[in-house]
Amino acid sequence: MSQPKRYTVTTALPYTNGPIHIGHLAGVYVPADIYVRYLRLTGNDVAFIGGSDEHGVPITIKAKNEGVSPQDIVDKYHAIIKQSFEEFGITYDNYSRTSAPIHHKTASDFFKTLYDKGEFIEETTEQLYDEKAKQFLADRFVIGTCPKCGYEESYGDQCENCGTSHNATDLINPKSAITGNAPTLKQTKHWFLPLDKHEDFLKEWILKGHKKDWKPNVYGQVKSWIDDGLRPRAVTRDLDWGIPVPVEGGEGKVLYVWFDAPIGYISSTIEWAEREGIDWEPYWKDEDTKLVHFIGKDNIVFHCIIFPSMLKAEGSYILPENVPANEFLNLEGNKLSTSKNWAVWLPEYLKDFPGQQDVLRYALNANAPETKDNDFTWKDFQARNNNELVAIFGNFINRVVVLTNKYYNGVVPEASEFTKVDEDTLAAVKAYPNVIASSIERYRFREAGQELMNLARLGNKYLADEEPWKMIKVDEARTQTIMYVALQIASALAMLCEPFLPFTAEKLKKILRFTQNDKKDSECHAELVEASQWNDIPTKDVLLPSGHQIGKAELLFSKIEDATIQAQLDKLEASRKTNEKANKTVEPQKDTITFEDFTKLDMRVGTILEAEKMPKTKKLLKLKVDTGINTRTIVSGIAESFTAEEVIGKRVTVLVNLAPRALRGVESQGMILMTETAEGKLVFVNPDDASVGNGLQIS
Repeated sequence: MSQPKRYTVTTALPYTNGPIHIGHLAGVYVPADIYVRYLRLTGNDVAFIGGSDEHGVPITIKAKNEGVSPQDIVDKYHAIIKQSFEEFGITYDNYSRTSAPIHHKTASDFFKTLYDKGEFIEETTEQLYDEKAKQFLADRFVIGTCPKCGYEESYGDQCENCGTSHNATDLINPKSAITGNAPTLKQTKHWFLPLDKHEDFLKEWILKGHKKDWKPNVYGQVKSWIDDGLRPRAVTRDLDWGIPVPVEGGEGKVLYVWFDAPIGYISSTIEWAEREGIDWEPYWKDEDTKLVHFIGKDNIVFHCIIFPSMLKAEGSYILPENVPANEFLNLEGNKLSTSKNWAVWLPEYLKDFPGQQDVLRYALNANAPETKDNDFTWKDFQARNNNELVAIFGNFINRVVVLTNKYYNGVVPEASEFTKVDEDTLAAVKAYPNVIASSIERYRFREAGQELMNLARLGNKYLADEEPWKMIKVDEARTQTIMYVALQIASALAMLCEPFLPFTAEKLKKILRFTQNDKKDSECHAELVEASQWNDIPTKDVLLPSGHQIGKAELLFSKIEDATIQAQLDKLEASRKTNEKANKTVEPQKDTITFEDFTKLDMRVGTILEAEKMPKTKKLLKLKVDTGINTRTIVSGIAESFTAEEVIGKRVTVLVNLAPRALRGVESQGMILMTETAEGKLVFVNPDDASVGNGLQIS
C-alpha cells in the first residue's frame, strides 16, 4: 500500500500460565518493538497493542494442578508478564487482558454480529468426553498420536512436533489429560465458522495478493492449508472458564479461545482509545491504516486464515497488510520447553544480568529465527556482547567521549577544512538511516541490526585511520575536524540505535546531552532538544554543533566473563539432569524363573586388588579380584564412571560361575554386579556389613 496514515501493530497474546522466556522475546516481542520504535522515530501515528490471553485451556490445567482458581493463575502471571515487557523496554501503547470486562463485551458483540448475519453453522456433533471427570474435553485436555507425523504426545488442536492443526477427534488413541482415561464420544451442540466458504477470498487475498511481500515461511504454511482444503471450525466449547456464548442455547458453553483471543487486539485498542480520548475505529476500519501482526509460527494459521475470515465475515474491518511470523528459537541445541524448565526466563535473566536488557535484545535479534528455527547459545550471547557491543560500539563511543573531554573539556570543537575522507565518511553516515529503514520495513531485523553495527565499525575505522591521538601533537586544527566528524557519527548512533538498544540510546543521549534535563544544562543547545529523530540524520548537515557541551565518559557495555556464562550453562545442566531423573522409568520385570534357575547362580563377596585401564578402549578396566575362592581376572565396562585408582580396595559382588569370555584378548572370569542411579551413575552392588568376608555366598 502507499504511505499509510497510521499503523496498528499487534503482538501475539501470551498465555498467562507462566512467565516469559527468550523464545517469546526473539520470536515476537523484540522484532515488534524494533518496528514500532522505528515507526515512531520516523514520525508515524502508531497504536502498539498487546495483552494477555487468559482463557486458554493451559490456564485451567495449571489451576487444577495447583489447586487454585483460573483467575488466581491469570492475575499472577499477567502481572509478571506485563512487568517483564516493561523491564525489557517493549513500548506498548496498551497492554490489556482478555479477562477484562471490555474484552468480554467486545468479543460477545463480535460473536453476536456474525450470529445475526448467519455466518455460523450450528451443528450437533460428537465430541470427546471424559466419563470419570464428567466433562467434555477441550483440545488441550486431550493427548494422542498425531494423524500426520505419528508424534505420540500431540494436543487435540495442534501437534507441537510437526505444527499441523487438527481436531481432537482426529487423534489416534486419544487420552484425557485430566484422568488418563480413554475418552468416549458424546453429542453436543456447537457453532462453527465455515472456513470453506472463505476459501476463494483467501486464495485471492493471500495467494495472489501477498505472494511477493509475505515471508516465505508464512506464505508456504498458508498455501499448504488452503491447498489441503478448508473445513468448518468450531467457535464454541463446553467449558466453564471463558466468555459465555451470548445466544440462546449457549448455556454452559464459552467462546473457543482461538476465536476470542484475536478479538483481544480490538478490545485492547478500544481500551487505549477510551483512555486517551480518541476514536479507535480508524485504527481498525480505515483503509489508510496498515495492520501488522507479529506472531510465532504456531499462530500463522490463526492470524492468516481464521482471524481474517472472521474480519471478512463481519464486514467493517481492514485486513492485515503483513504477518511477519518468526520460526522457533531453540536453546543450546534443544527445543525450548517450559514444562522441562529448558528455558531462559526473563525475570531470572534480570537477576543474573542486572541492567543488561539491551545485551539480550541485541543477541536475540542478531540470531533471530526469521525464516527458519535458530539456536540461542550462551557462548554466542557472550561473543555478541564482548566482540560487538563492547569491542565495536562501546569502544568507539568511549574513545570519542574520552578524547573530547581530554582535548576540549567536553566541548564539541570547530571543524576546519574537510578532507575527502571526512566528506565520504559524513556522506556514509547520512545513508545509514535509509539502509537500516529499508531492512526494517521488509521485516529483516537481523540485517538492520548488523547495519547499525556497521555504522559503529565505520566510526572505529575512521578513528583508527585518522589517529587523532597522534595528530594532536602535530596539527591541532586537523584534530578538531577529526573529532568533530567522530562526534557526528556518535550522534547518529545515538539516534539509530534506539529501536535495537533503547536503554543504551537513552544513556548515550544523556552523555551527549541531546536533551535538556534541567536548568543546569545551560550548555545544551536548544536545537538539540528536537534533534534526536531518525530523519534528522540524512537531512541535517550538523547533528552535534560546535560549542555544544557533552558529558563525561560512561561505559555503555561491560565484558561478560567465562565464569558468568558457565553459571548459566550449569543451571541448564541441572535442569537436564532433573528431567532425566524425572523421566527415568523402572525396567519391567523379566520373565519368571524357577528356584532351580536361581540356584545355578553362584554370587560371592570379593575385593578388587588391582585395576588398570585396558589400552585402546574407553569403557574397559582390567581387574584382579579376590573372590575368596581364588584371585581371578575380570574385565568390566566401568572405565567411563571410575578410574583404576578409585576401585582398588572396593568390596564387590561377583558372579563367579559365569562362563569365561575373551574381551580384547583378555579372558574375563566372572562379572561384577552394578546398578545405575536415576541420574545414570553406575554404583557397585556390595554388602554393607564389613564382617561379611570374601568368598561368602549370596543367596
